[in-house]
Amino acid sequence: MGLREAPTDDILDSIGEGLFTVDVNFKINYFNRAAETITGYKREEVLGRLCKHIFQSNQCFDKCPIGRVLESGKNIYDMESTIRNKNGTVTPIKLNSSILKNEDDEPVGGVVSFRDISDLEILRNKFTDDNQFYGVIGHSKAMHEIFELIEEIADSDATVLIQGDSGTGKEMVANAIQMRSQRKKMPYIKVNCSVFTPQLLASELFGHVKGAFTGAIKDRAGRFEVADKGTLFLDEVAEMPTQMQLQLLRVLQEGTFERVGESKTRKVDVRVIAATNKNLKEEIEHKRFREDLYYRLNVIPIEIPPLKDRPEDIPHLIQYFIKKFALLYKKNIQDIDDQALDLLLNYSWPGNIRELENIIEYGFARTRDNNNVIQLDKLPPSIRKSSVNYRVSDRMLEKSDLTGSVSEQKVAIRQMLEKHRWNKTRVAKELGIGRSTLWRKIKQLDIEE
Repeated sequence: MGLREAPTDDILDSIGEGLFTVDVNFKINYFNRAAETITGYKREEVLGRLCKHIFQSNQCFDKCPIGRVLESGKNIYDMESTIRNKNGTVTPIKLNSSILKNEDDEPVGGVVSFRDISDLEILRNKFTDDNQFYGVIGHSKAMHEIFELIEEIADSDATVLIQGDSGTGKEMVANAIQMRSQRKKMPYIKVNCSVFTPQLLASELFGHVKGAFTGAIKDRAGRFEVADKGTLFLDEVAEMPTQMQLQLLRVLQEGTFERVGESKTRKVDVRVIAATNKNLKEEIEHKRFREDLYYRLNVIPIEIPPLKDRPEDIPHLIQYFIKKFALLYKKNIQDIDDQALDLLLNYSWPGNIRELENIIEYGFARTRDNNNVIQLDKLPPSIRKSSVNYRVSDRMLEKSDLTGSVSEQKVAIRQMLEKHRWNKTRVAKELGIGRSTLWRKIKQLDIEE
């Protein structure tokens, strides 16, 4: 006798991830058992209601995952967000979102699956140390100067412009500014200026009235209104069309704007933090960015150096990502071997911190749980190929003149570090050892700058 095919609802109720679907009006029409467990809501309490009224996430106003996939046609994977449970507590989640289509391949709604990542948030809080600043990891002099600047501007509402290559952590720095500011308890809204068409970006920022354009079926508040008395983070601000730049300049100068299709002037009090990976002075020269807007945004400039220029941060970032993925993957991996660390310390990092995180996750996926160290051969092949012209030093500190007691070694290393103004590359070269060996010795001897 063959097995009876399980009903679809039974299958969806058996999976561990929360899952819900909505129609084109964003009303919930399915809610599985895991979604009930994570949110505290019963299925009958949410069916027919707008998803944003249930989940109450900043993402509902900023980067609504279902709205984004319906507009772009592209699915979303592993997006971090938060939801507000029935009891009022906030739960961090990771979600996937995609379009639901009918037999004629026409969009009829969206589906979202999500999982609770509270354990990851516990890790982030548990492993906060002197090398972290409101979630930003940095041990280098350049990063500590940025941390100091953020502390100094904590009482200011001045506009901030963050510049740096892709993957350097501009959004993390913006988050740190917000968490340290006087507006930390007020709305914090994020907009990526590169993902919207000019018309949609105007609507997103300033809102629109019913009938302003095709698809404007009702009045809608923009991000500036939602962020009133709070902070608005404009990511990829250099991608903003020229006409929109003029409108943004007006808000920054006067604090006023109009919704699309409306003549009524509205006033807001919003602090703006902008970020870009482009050289805005070059954009100004090519007439792609307004010079007056640049100076209005660049009241407090922050330049984040690329990862290749701050190798001191690499070991600390690696340790953080190892702890993060150990929790997520449920593996007892605690470290990376010296050869792998030396290779990463000497890599050029075109993808910056984002690339480093991906490399550590790759190593985790390939390392068995019974081996608690990520070996060199578990790193991506493309990274290992970069080491063709790099010889990993296998000399140990014992082969240098540091052969005395622990206290004598500590004094000797500190003197060497001070001689070279804490440039660990030069110290390692003089000692004839790899930077990873020096870094581990500094950590072992608890030597602090």
